Amino acid sequence: MTRLRVAWIGLGNIGRGMSANIAQKGPQTGPLVLYNRTTAKAAAHAETLGDRATVATSLADAVQQADLIFTCVGDDPALDQIVAAILDDKTADLSSKTFVDCSTVHPDTSRRTETAFEERGAAFVACPVFGAPPMAAAGQLIMVPAGKQAAIARARPFFDGVTSRHTIDLSSGSGADIDVDRAATLKLLGNTFILNTVGVLAESFVAAEASGLGVGPLKEWLELFAPGPFAKYADRMLSGDYYQREEPLFAVDLARKDLRHAYNLAQGGGARMRNVEVTDAFLQDVKAEKGEKGDIAAVYGAARKSAGMEFENQ
Repeated sequence: MTRLRVAWIGLGNIGRGMSANIAQKGPQTGPLVLYNRTTAKAAAHAETLGDRATVATSLADAVQQADLIFTCVGDDPALDQIVAAILDDKTADLSSKTFVDCSTVHPDTSRRTETAFEERGAAFVACPVFGAPPMAAAGQLIMVPAGKQAAIARARPFFDGVTSRHTIDLSSGSGADIDVDRAATLKLLGNTFILNTVGVLAESFVAAEASGLGVGPLKEWLELFAPGPFAKYADRMLSGDYYQREEPLFAVDLARKDLRHAYNLAQGGGARMRNVEVTDAFLQDVKAEKGEKGDIAAVYGAARKSAGMEFENQ
């Protein structure tokens, strides 16, 4: 395996966990290069990693120092801005570089990004991830790469056992190059399932309280029937974490962006996603109540308000 110099761009909740695991467990040559628009944020993260990470003071510097460049940002415009800034330097030689984007974006954005990099001789992999920030920190994400097989092969040593517990091979073992749009499509549909299920969970707890059953028996059933992430969402709802936390684990605006993208894809195929319409209505109420720092678990508060209860459960 060729050892590569690696850079990480974007230090949100998922990015911090993934970059820390690459710094500590990845097979790269030398320290991981970190870049964030706010340099102080990158410096603070690098300090927790000791000599395993360094900070680039500019995007161009980060790209120049690396062979493999990971990006993980919040939305399509943020990714577009990063790509445009990289490509604006017409003198930079990108022909030996591979860009791996772990952001959740529309399939059209992934295609556009691949085309832009390939025109400069660079390789590109669309590689969104499934998992909450604690899973990112624990190296337990699910990776969904798509693109040219040669490019995926360069990134693959940084997946299972480093940042992830499993990689979904969209080529189904064929070894063929796969349109990058498939990764984004799977990610958006998966996120839609998660968001809709969180909404159903919120409504179920409100119904349990309104009917007189109480939330306790339903929570006990959930922990037995479906232990794991949805049981953790239940904890965050019933403990009041959904309205007490300062920073969201999954921000309302990003959740609504994912739902819009998924709905757009369904409409393009002649389908309608009615559950998405319901979930988005709850998230609109969350945004009105909590602003941009609203978390998706706060759909519980929105469901409570729709039933004539207080948004806050305590």
